[in-house]
Amino acid sequence: MMATNNSIGILNSAYLTVEYIDSFLPENPLQQPFKNAWTYMLNNYTKLQIAIWGSLLFHELSFFLLCVPGFIFQFIPYMQKYKIQQDKPETWGKQWKCFKILMFNHFCVQLPLMCGVYPFIVYFNIPYDWESMPRWCVILSQCFGCAVVEDAWHYFLHRLLHHKRIYKYIHKVHHEFVAPFGMQAEYAHPLETIILGAGFFIGILIFTNHLIFIWAWVICRLTETIDVHSGYDIPLNPLHLVPFYAGARFHDFHHMNFIGNYASTFTWWDKLFGTDSQYESYKAKVEKQECVGERKTK
Repeated sequence: MMATNNSIGILNSAYLTVEYIDSFLPENPLQQPFKNAWTYMLNNYTKLQIAIWGSLLFHELSFFLLCVPGFIFQFIPYMQKYKIQQDKPETWGKQWKCFKILMFNHFCVQLPLMCGVYPFIVYFNIPYDWESMPRWCVILSQCFGCAVVEDAWHYFLHRLLHHKRIYKYIHKVHHEFVAPFGMQAEYAHPLETIILGAGFFIGILIFTNHLIFIWAWVICRLTETIDVHSGYDIPLNPLHLVPFYAGARFHDFHHMNFIGNYASTFTWWDKLFGTDSQYESYKAKVEKQECVGERKTK
């Protein structure tokens, strides 16, 4: 009981600290345009339209816009030095096949799941209005909490999908691409989309206090999963500032090796259960080869 109280006290202190810092920051110049756009949306569309079709549109735009940088990188020779598996370039055939499966998953699997957003919002009386919209620090902390929950779900269910009796029926589809690229983040068997996607909705059930939070969590999760599937380890990536963030190299090794590195966002579950041992050995070997190469050039 004392440990629980201490944890709550730490979280409250952290939240108050962020709020205190936020009070000194200048007003966001984008706040008024965003408020105008949000008000326009509420005045011109029903709550049903916003919850379902608005969520679908937000997901599609966010997903493909976030995929654009990685898609462009393949045409820029300078960026190829940041590609992790340089001997396996993207091909138009693979990307077109990936796009077709994505469209099926988005509209035949994910859209029906999104239809559950509206009854959820109605049942729990989740607000839409501007006045009750949480502050950015609250939304950010909730998204981090969702990432922790989803990461735990993903680790154990993803590891289960790699079981030899299950793998070939479901998860093998996602591993069709040994060298991943951004769009491939949601390339999966429909059952996998439901099984692993359930972890995304657990956080929504726990933390949702406004519609904007659902959309914020959508873009946070998409940003993370597209980044780790991008196939590029870009320097100065702001996501690397997130504590224990796995990153593109960590997950790229999973696609290359098929065993280990099962978590989606963080590294702690793999470290705890030792399922990152092959990755650590591989990383040490690569670093040793790079050191030998540098000595030879000198």
